[in-house]
Amino acid sequence: MTTLRLAHLYPDHMNVYGDRGNVIALRQRCLRRGIELEIIPVNPGDMIDWGSVDLAFFGGGQDSGQALITTDLIERQGPGLRAAIENDLVMLAICGGYQLLGHYFLTHTGERLPGLGVLDVHTIAGKQRMIGNIVIEVDVGQGPWRLVGFENHSGRTFHGAGVKPLGKVLAGYGDNGQDGWGGAIYRNTFGCYLHGALLPKNPQLTDHLIGLALRRRYGANAELAPLPAERELAAQRVMVQRLIGRV
Repeated sequence: MTTLRLAHLYPDHMNVYGDRGNVIALRQRCLRRGIELEIIPVNPGDMIDWGSVDLAFFGGGQDSGQALITTDLIERQGPGLRAAIENDLVMLAICGGYQLLGHYFLTHTGERLPGLGVLDVHTIAGKQRMIGNIVIEVDVGQGPWRLVGFENHSGRTFHGAGVKPLGKVLAGYGDNGQDGWGGAIYRNTFGCYLHGALLPKNPQLTDHLIGLALRRRYGANAELAPLPAERELAAQRVMVQRLIGRV
């Protein structure tokens, strides 16, 4: 059986607004194709061989949760995780996880939480909380997709030249409510503010991540078998039409 390994970073500290559902979606769409997805929880104090990991997920959390795991992320996991990301580890990071992959997060109290620094972004807490449904238009080389999700963040994330935007905001706020971008991409790492959970609502992205991981592990010719997602895509279309008036 084809096997992939997924590292779930700090599942007890970084799991708000259904973010754990992203791991469930990856596992289920793998399982329906006969792919075994081994899930490895990564908690503070754990040691992990990042060279053996194919996928990683880093969910969102409150500022207090982020503060509890920041030191472990940078000092214990940092060297191996940075090297894996530079070696095209497939990673999805949502909200707080996205922020902590950047250079720093400046909180409401003025505390500067250092990030891992693998994404060329930084985050500053704002006075306005950005809450609501969001649609972003994404093109990762397979034609444009419209991804839907739910955002709830006061942090405003700004991009540097070392990342490219994940997508253009069609409805909602996006990374900072100013520049029209939602999320960022660096190599095979994807970060954004879309909760909800993101992947059950957007099977195109789920399959894209699985396909990247398969090719990285088994070679460029490894193919992801087609898998229907009519119900998920129908629900996605309804939300897109509701928010922007067209599909």
